[in-house]
Amino acid sequence: MKVRNLIPLGFIALCFLVSTNLFAQKRDFYELRTYHIENAEQEAMLDEYLAKAFIPAAHKHGIAKVGVFKPIASQPNAGKAVYLFVPFKSMDEYLALEGKLEKDQTYQTAGSAYINAAYDKPPYKRIETSILQAMTGQPKFTESELTNAKKDRVYELRSYEGPTERLYKQKVKMFNSGEMDIFSRINCSPIFYAETIAGANMPNLVYMTTHENMEIRNEHWKVFGADPAWAAMKDLPEYANTVSRNDTKLLYPTEYSDL
Repeated sequence: MKVRNLIPLGFIALCFLVSTNLFAQKRDFYELRTYHIENAEQEAMLDEYLAKAFIPAAHKHGIAKVGVFKPIASQPNAGKAVYLFVPFKSMDEYLALEGKLEKDQTYQTAGSAYINAAYDKPPYKRIETSILQAMTGQPKFTESELTNAKKDRVYELRSYEGPTERLYKQKVKMFNSGEMDIFSRINCSPIFYAETIAGANMPNLVYMTTHENMEIRNEHWKVFGADPAWAAMKDLPEYANTVSRNDTKLLYPTEYSDL
């Protein structure tokens, strides 16, 4: 007599549900690169490289969206920095990109001026990079829902530093437990929330919200401060003293930015 091992359908369904949920919760990794520049010539060279070489190559190699942002005119570093945001599905994808670009002749040709810049005419003063992992509350980046002219928008990039690793983790918990929900509810159209896993100002989290203009950005913060959910959580003992420094940068997306 032949014995057959039958797996109950309910068990199969449960395994499928668990695997689907785990896949859905897989978190993005991000590179947030800051190009520090000194003059308009460097800015022009960088724009040419990012718009015509790097972003097309990133698209070609599976990265659908790349963000490029610059400080708005009122910021002290206006004309002195360019911010590049690159989302990756995994660290393997991040580590593989450089090798793919080295072998990509179209990219090498399009980016030649940047790649082969002379030592006395570099396209930047220095590069600063942070590697981030998306928070569990928003495991994937999202595109801004804004439709107005990019030059008029205000993208707010914030970094919250914690005095200790324990307190920093409590601030991350605060975001995952309701703070980011408030930003969505008041139409701040967030692009990402992330934990820094390698960078200069750790322990810190980084996030970006978007606003049609400065007036609306200021109004959003007024509404945030008056939100009942914020009032209920901000003074809870578990979230006390979780931020030792708030670094805020007000940016706008370049015309060639995907985000």
